[in-house]
Amino acid sequence: MIKRVLSILILGVVLVTGTHALHAQASEPPVVSIFFNEACKDCGELVKETYPSLFEEYGYQLELHDYINERSNRALLTQVNEDWNIPFELQSHIEAFVSDKLLIGGHVPLDTIRYLLEHPDEYDRLLVYQDKMHGEETEYSVWDFSSEVKTYQIEEPITTYLQEVSALQPTIKTSRGFWGLFALITSSAFLDGLNPCAFAVLLFFIGFLFTIKKTRAKIWKMGLVYIGAIYLAYLLIGLGIAQAIIISGAPHLMAKVGAYLVIALGIIQLLGVAFPSFPIKLRIPLDTKATLEKWMYKATLPASFVGGFLVGLCTFPCSGGIYVAIIGMLTAQSTAVQGTFWMLWYNLIFVSPLFILLLLASNNKTTEKLQTWEHSESVRIKLAIGGFMIVLGATILIFFT
Repeated sequence: MIKRVLSILILGVVLVTGTHALHAQASEPPVVSIFFNEACKDCGELVKETYPSLFEEYGYQLELHDYINERSNRALLTQVNEDWNIPFELQSHIEAFVSDKLLIGGHVPLDTIRYLLEHPDEYDRLLVYQDKMHGEETEYSVWDFSSEVKTYQIEEPITTYLQEVSALQPTIKTSRGFWGLFALITSSAFLDGLNPCAFAVLLFFIGFLFTIKKTRAKIWKMGLVYIGAIYLAYLLIGLGIAQAIIISGAPHLMAKVGAYLVIALGIIQLLGVAFPSFPIKLRIPLDTKATLEKWMYKATLPASFVGGFLVGLCTFPCSGGIYVAIIGMLTAQSTAVQGTFWMLWYNLIFVSPLFILLLLASNNKTTEKLQTWEHSESVRIKLAIGGFMIVLGATILIFFT
C-alpha cells in the first residue's frame, strides 16, 4: 500500500515537472540571431541600441554573435549562410536572421523591417539587403529565394516587391501544388452543391412538370435552363465578392476572414440540426418561396431561367460560406486570370449534383422517390456540409494563408 502511494506521488511529480518544462519551452520567445563586427561603429550602434528596442517590441529575443573577435562565430555564420543558401553577393557585413523566415542584411530602413515583422503571412522566406553605410544608402535589394533579386530605390515600400512577386507566381502557393488546390476546390464545390435548398426546388419543379404532362425532352430543356441560371447567378456573386476583396486592398486579411466565416457558418449549421429551435437558419428566406413558386408554375423556358436565377441568389445563405472562403483564398494567392478560371471550375462542379439529379429524375415515380429521399436525408446532408465547412476553414487557415 505504501509503495503504491509512493509510486503515485512520484508519477505526479514527474507529470507536473514535465508539464512545467513543456510550458516553459512553449513560452520561449522567437529568436533573432545577429552576426556583426564589434569593431564597426555603425554596426555596434545598430546592434546595441536600435535592434534591441525594435525586436523586443515584437516579442523577439536577440542572440548576438561577434564574428571578428570570436573565431567560432565565423564558422557558425558560414554554416548558417550555407543552410539558407545565401549567395556570396547577398551576404552582408551584418546579418539578422529572424526565426526561419526573414534575413535582414546590412542597414535596412526600419519601416521596412517593421512591415515585414507585422505581416509575416505575406511571404514564405525573404532576404532584404542594403549593405552601404554612412548615409550613402540609395537603394536596397529583395529576394524570396525562388524568383529574381529585385532592386528598388530606398524610399520604395517593400509592398511593391511583395505584390510583384505575388503577381508573377505561376500557380497558387506552388509549394502546395496544382493538384492539391484542385482537390480542395473540387471537393468544396461538390459538397457546396449538395444543397438541400436547390435540391428541393428542382425536385418540386420536375414533379410539377410531370403533373402537367410535359414531355421528357421538355423537362430536360427546362431543367438545364434552370441549372444554367443557378450557375450564372453563383458565378456573378463570386465575381462581385472577389472584386470587392481586391478593391479593399487586404486580400490576405479577407482570406482569413472568409476562413473564420465558413467555420462560424459550419457551427451554425450544426447547431441548427442539433437544436431545431435555434434562431439562425441557413436556408432560403421564407418570404421568397412564394416568388419562386410563382415563376416555376409558369413552366416556360424564360420562367425556368428566372426561377433558377432566383434560386441561385436565395440559396447563397444556405451554404455560401464555403464559396466565400474559397474566393477569399483565391484572391489572396492568385492572379486575376487564375482566380477567374478556378471560379468557373468551382461553379461547374457546384451545379454538377443538380445535373445528376436531373438525370436520375427521368420519370415521375423516380422523382417521387427522390423527393422522399431528399426529405429523409436532409439532416445528414446538413450535418456533412456543416462539418466540412469547419474542416475547410481550418485547412485554409493552416495551409493557404
